[in-house]
Amino acid sequence: MKNLLLFLFFTMPIWSVNAQKKAKETRPNIIFILTDDQPYDYLSVTGNKVLKTPNIDQLANQGTLFTNAHITSPICMPSRVSMLTSQYERKHGVNFNSGTALSEEGWKTTYPAVMKEAGYFTAYIGKNHTPLGKNGYDSKVMEHAFDYFYAGHRHLGFYPKDRHKIFRGAKNDTQIEILQEASFDVLDNNEFRIKEAFKVMEGRPQDQPFLLNICFNLPHGASTSTMKQKETDDEIYRTLFRDQTLPLPEHYIAKKDIKTPKLPEELLHAEDRQTIYDHVDTPDGARERLTRQYQAMIGIDRLVGNLTEKLKELKLDKNTIIVFSSDHGLLMGQYGLGGKALLYEYCTKVSTIIYDPRLPKKKRVHRNDNLVQSIDIAPTMLAKAGIEIPSAYQGKDVSALLTDENASVRPYVYTENLWSTHFGNPRCEAVQNQEWKYIRYYKNDNFSASKRIEYAKALGLNVNSVLYGMNDKEIPVYRSYVESPLNGEEAVYEELYHLGEDPNELQNLASDAQYKEKLEELRKVWAKEIKMARGEGQPLVERFTKESAFEFKQKHKPIVHD
Repeated sequence: MKNLLLFLFFTMPIWSVNAQKKAKETRPNIIFILTDDQPYDYLSVTGNKVLKTPNIDQLANQGTLFTNAHITSPICMPSRVSMLTSQYERKHGVNFNSGTALSEEGWKTTYPAVMKEAGYFTAYIGKNHTPLGKNGYDSKVMEHAFDYFYAGHRHLGFYPKDRHKIFRGAKNDTQIEILQEASFDVLDNNEFRIKEAFKVMEGRPQDQPFLLNICFNLPHGASTSTMKQKETDDEIYRTLFRDQTLPLPEHYIAKKDIKTPKLPEELLHAEDRQTIYDHVDTPDGARERLTRQYQAMIGIDRLVGNLTEKLKELKLDKNTIIVFSSDHGLLMGQYGLGGKALLYEYCTKVSTIIYDPRLPKKKRVHRNDNLVQSIDIAPTMLAKAGIEIPSAYQGKDVSALLTDENASVRPYVYTENLWSTHFGNPRCEAVQNQEWKYIRYYKNDNFSASKRIEYAKALGLNVNSVLYGMNDKEIPVYRSYVESPLNGEEAVYEELYHLGEDPNELQNLASDAQYKEKLEELRKVWAKEIKMARGEGQPLVERFTKESAFEFKQKHKPIVHD
């Protein structure tokens, strides 16, 4: 007995260390692939009749495709910040028109920061659209927040080397292929080393689980509009789909054929729309942009295929979760509209896929119609990694939905657009379940973008600065957008759609007396959901305006000695 006790005394620590080591080794790797402005049906698995995307389809067929997944805000910056923070925009407070950047304190509970703190090797590749720290993008906080950072702030363009110095050492010239290079650099220490990337160390530790974010700026118009069909471009980007007449989206209306606008003209100022979406006005313009978008999706699908093959080659495929989604959808001429920032299904619904190879194949639910949202991705990844979910998160862990089609995490989805600016977009909020959607709009009295451009040119001012630069005085305006509906601001227009019978949102039932009770019911749901979205306390943000940029430059100005 004495010998047994001595044996246990000396061997227990070894067992404990081995158990801890084993637990650490078996934590899953996670790859999060995020596209930009990708409509839900831009995959063959989601119903596209032209596109063939076998590699992304395979992720869906082996994992779970969420057929009722929605973003929180249908515009790039706030949507991406929501994914990082697992918070609605009304809570995190960062948008193009907010005059703010996410603070370093706010960054601490983002999923990359939490996973890094928990021992994950973290990498970020591609497009960053989250201003972080004092003076936002120029603070360099994001560059040093990851173990491996190889990204450009704001748009990349189809040829990222033309816009960002960091990409100029890559072997390839086109965006998708550069992102593949960097992905392989992270995964395989024997691959071509990219010197320009911000790295904590040369080479990923092989015994450390990793988080790899691959963030495209495609099929976004900022990148597809810069495609030049160069001789050096891959054949995909030069000739694919150009030998056929692509079908226009269902419910497409050319500008000249619009008889009744989808929304009242005093609400949506169509003449102030960003010119990047003018292609939707004509069938030829829409088809040319569709061609480029489809080419980009084929390139992305090929990258996904190459990535999964690389995981197999490195024997990482059995323990690597892959998440695929987009920051929002896009209107491509449906109802005669172009762009985003509205709360129709075309803008808010995205193709979200979670593939976890560790789950028993027979238990996997391959298509799940339950309501999920982009803010659910972060808590789900943390749960999969065995990491405690921060109390600041507003999203839900949807892990149960991967194996149980009857499980649900929310009865309603809440979406919002606070990007109400001179580009003509109204503020709006929506609540929906699988059957019904309610949208409410507020007065749109913003100064006209076309007038800003006209006067800026006449005075010789920088048009981009006039259109996109924010001043301190505009911060309170944005805050009023956040708080006013909670303090009694009335809607000036409402929409009610029976999604079960009218999935394309063609028949507004808000003024139909037959549906008065349903309208009242959903108004009450909205009142509850908007309070939930706002949450408690103030947003964790920093000023990010022309004035703060000037102060930052003055503070960091080199001292010149006489």
